[in-house]
Amino acid sequence: MVVHFVGAGPGAADLLTVRATRLLAAADLVLYPGTYLDPAVLEHASPGAELVDTQHLDLDRITDRLLTAHRAGHEVVRLASGDLSVYSALAEQTRRLDAAGVPWDVTPGVPAYAAAAALVGRELTVPLLAQSVVLTRTQARSTAMPETESLAAFAATRATLVLHLAITRTRELMAELEPDYGADCPVVVVHRASQPDEHVLHGTVATIADAVEQAGLRQAAVILVGRALDPRPGGESFLYDPARERKR
Repeated sequence: MVVHFVGAGPGAADLLTVRATRLLAAADLVLYPGTYLDPAVLEHASPGAELVDTQHLDLDRITDRLLTAHRAGHEVVRLASGDLSVYSALAEQTRRLDAAGVPWDVTPGVPAYAAAAALVGRELTVPLLAQSVVLTRTQARSTAMPETESLAAFAATRATLVLHLAITRTRELMAELEPDYGADCPVVVVHRASQPDEHVLHGTVATIADAVEQAGLRQAAVILVGRALDPRPGGESFLYDPARERKR
């Protein structure tokens, strides 16, 4: 039996992939992050499946549940919020499964930052404004960041910046970004994108911290920073330039 790691997307039940819903329907055991998911996601699971909320379990206890189910010959789905490629603890969990000789696979999901961008109708890479997106987080009560991945180093690129796990430090982070992005640079904060209680805040580097504090946001939010978020147009893509063929 294979342990299936499945990206549950930003939380909305209708933003899972078809493959994800099929795996959920066939699972005997589903482990899910209750902090981040709309409970409607679990409606894709079969009525007889055992559902385990992992928000209060450490990785060893989660692994124990995976191993026990695998040895019993049960179909197992380990749901993760967003996509498994970022901040999902996939590396730690699969390392444990590899040591136990348990096979596993991964089904991708819609990442939270993509859902946030869709909600506000913004492309994060706009010609002449930004052609790169930096996905990062900050350190508070969490694993140390590598020395080469300071926020100041990323800010120097002036790329579109996506901050995960950072909402409680919004004010100090904006102060750090202001020298490179400018006080008037657009910022969007999206809390629980695609879920019934989603909340969107628009502001600038200078004003967004006040809005976040007034809204009382403490978790499950992404912060988007960059000139690409400005509703005014940037440049035009060379890919669709009629003169492109003539320039070859």
